[in-house]
Amino acid sequence: MMNKVFFKTFGCRTNIYDTELIAANLENFQRVFSENEAEIVVVNSCTVTNSADATVRAYIKKMNSLNKRVIIAGCGALSKGESLKKSGLVFGVLGHSKKGNLNELLSLNKPFVQKGDLTKLDEQKSIKSDKTKAFIKIQEGCNFQCSYCIIPTVRGKARSYDEKLLLNQARELIDSGYKEIVLTGTNIGSYGKDKNSSLGGLLKILGEIDGLKRVRLGSIEPVQIDKEMLEVLSQNYIEKHLHIALQHTSSKMLKIMRRRNEVEKDLKLFEKLSSMGFALGTDYIVGHPGESDEVWNEALEWFKKFPLTHLHGFTFSKREGTISANMDLDVSQKVAKKRLKELKDIVFTNNLNFRKKHKEIKLEVLVEKYENGFSSGYDQFYNLVKIEGEYEKNRWLELPSYAIKDGYNEANF
Repeated sequence: MMNKVFFKTFGCRTNIYDTELIAANLENFQRVFSENEAEIVVVNSCTVTNSADATVRAYIKKMNSLNKRVIIAGCGALSKGESLKKSGLVFGVLGHSKKGNLNELLSLNKPFVQKGDLTKLDEQKSIKSDKTKAFIKIQEGCNFQCSYCIIPTVRGKARSYDEKLLLNQARELIDSGYKEIVLTGTNIGSYGKDKNSSLGGLLKILGEIDGLKRVRLGSIEPVQIDKEMLEVLSQNYIEKHLHIALQHTSSKMLKIMRRRNEVEKDLKLFEKLSSMGFALGTDYIVGHPGESDEVWNEALEWFKKFPLTHLHGFTFSKREGTISANMDLDVSQKVAKKRLKELKDIVFTNNLNFRKKHKEIKLEVLVEKYENGFSSGYDQFYNLVKIEGEYEKNRWLELPSYAIKDGYNEANF
């Protein structure tokens, strides 16, 4: 009987893809979707903050108490793997670029440490699942050196997969029935810099594939949206939602964070994209060292000018090994949370107004699930839509009329 393996994923969208890649390489083991059934638990970890490390460690301890054999993978494999191994909390350490080795390493039935090589890439595979969207990882690593971020240290410098490989993967997924592809990676806007290519160029070629209906992009940096990128964004197959990482809207704070973007240029870019009909989301860190009352007031006034419809906001959490970890905090968590709520309230209202403004536009929704009498999925603006009745998963619905609710749209198709 094959040993049973459970995968636990922490962190970002890229980690979700990486988990599926690791699992796709299992041959002599059975993947299960319950911790209780498994003898082996592979923890694809996140190490973006000290809090993330603590969460992963607590989970590993819990698995040990249940007599599971634990393997740590992901970003924490490099930063914390050896210490966890020495303390006896994990049986094996599986670093980046070693994802294809899990089956072989488990088959040896011996403890192992494979930290990986941050100059190399894992072998790509077409990841098929019961999900409605297909994910393609186009690159790994990041060349930015933001003061608060550990990711370049644990994922390495930016390096891209070959365009031809990605196109073949996209065709295979579309031939398998997928209509929507999500491009993911550590910093997808850097795609092709090492291959004499670009993200805009890749998108143009993807758009020529028969059967592809929609391409969704992972997070991109403001400075990475150039003229070529703007041109391709006007194509119908590009989702009308972009997630562009501002991180802050104070010029002083952006310098403290060692960011490459500038608030004045960012605002012009967002206004341009908004005029093209895009819904716009961003990442935003509140309470970072240096965020005095004066800095916050400046940031808030700038923030109100941005046509933001979606927000991934969070309060600053220190990460050892980063420049920001050695800076003194200006505000308490209580104040930071209050400031974050201000931003969320602004964006909630913006989103509602955006949906009202675009009420005459027909929504294109990919059905993802059925629950409590409603099918649901996300439209081209990445807004949740609930449709009365049960419709087949992975079906595209065009909705000419719908009701605008708080936080979502509702239709009777």
